[in-house]
Amino acid sequence: MTKSNVIDLAGREEDKDPLTALLRTGARTLIHNAVEAELKEVLESHRDRRLEDGRAGVVRNGYQPERQLQTGIGPVTVRIPKVRAKTGEPVTFRSALVPPYVRKTKSLEAALPWLYLKGISTGEMSEALEVLVGPQARGLSAATVARLKKTWGQEYSTWRDSPLDRDKWAYIWADGVYSGLRSQEDKLCALVIIGVNEHGQKRLLAVEDGVRESTQSWREVLLKLKGRGMNVPKLAIGDGAMGFWAALEEVYGKTRQQRCWMHKTMNILNCLPKSSQPKAKGMLHEIWQAETRAAAEKAFTLFVHTYEAKYPKATRKLQTDHDELLAFYDFPAMHWQSLRTTNPIESTFGTIRHRTKRSKGCLSRDGMLHMMFKLGQCAEQKWRRLRGYQSLGQVIANVKFKDGIEESESDQKVA
Repeated sequence: MTKSNVIDLAGREEDKDPLTALLRTGARTLIHNAVEAELKEVLESHRDRRLEDGRAGVVRNGYQPERQLQTGIGPVTVRIPKVRAKTGEPVTFRSALVPPYVRKTKSLEAALPWLYLKGISTGEMSEALEVLVGPQARGLSAATVARLKKTWGQEYSTWRDSPLDRDKWAYIWADGVYSGLRSQEDKLCALVIIGVNEHGQKRLLAVEDGVRESTQSWREVLLKLKGRGMNVPKLAIGDGAMGFWAALEEVYGKTRQQRCWMHKTMNILNCLPKSSQPKAKGMLHEIWQAETRAAAEKAFTLFVHTYEAKYPKATRKLQTDHDELLAFYDFPAMHWQSLRTTNPIESTFGTIRHRTKRSKGCLSRDGMLHMMFKLGQCAEQKWRRLRGYQSLGQVIANVKFKDGIEESESDQKVA
């Protein structure tokens, strides 16, 4: 007989204070045990990282500040553990069950995909949901849960054909989100695009199945967006190692390109010995954090001169995307923080990457796509407007900016 992953909290019907306190204690225990299991998997995945004396190189490091998770039985205090890497690359622990942007939700829409991704079986879903979202989950049979999951596919099909011509899209972020699928040899690569419209609202525009981020796969995604009425974005932000850029030039040839500095920095540092990485990272920061393009060019040249002789591969990686790394200087300065990296996608799907690599559940490719879509939609509800969104109308109207400042007509004539 299979052991249940869900703690049975008897007497849930009552809502009197003593019993409610008992239920909250049980819910807190359930959440604590689930998060500890996640942490154990993370530490286990880094068990080969060791110090010279044999001690573990990645260890737990206390807890984040306590916070409350709003559940169907009221607020439940949760503590999310932290980890620390004593050697090698930094490691961050993110709980897939209790991610920051669903801590106040009481909806089945948000809780169901997270629990399914966590590995709770369909038969146990009703019990787990009742703990997390309250009486609305009562009587949720396995068949009902299966029907709810089926609606994800229906909603996904409707969403991916919805028109995009009601808004003007200024910027788009693109990335490939890989996940592990048990019982399938190849990994699903979901091609994800997030856009921001003239009102500063960020929206999930595409979550499509791809083949290793190939140009053909990205071409199909972009052609579908164009068919749905998306205008020519002014700037696209993404990692330089994707087939996305070749496809973009074919479908939206007038869109400017901005390489992600986060990805670029990691790629460059991987070409340097660890002892040189801290200094090199600081010099790279001097480039993209410069206040003007001229200052960035100066820092760019200094980096090349410093490392070209000993580490030519590192400098070539930087020089290859010279123009595309500095494109953000031609856009409003208040947007720079959002334009220099693919953080809108990384912050949303980073937890999914972590969870799906270790998920013990068995999902089809379509099922995983539908889940990513639903989780993305849940996150979308919490996205804030783009900082400095008031300038997006000018960007769409092709107003010229230099070093983040709008150019006057006299400046343009001189130029």
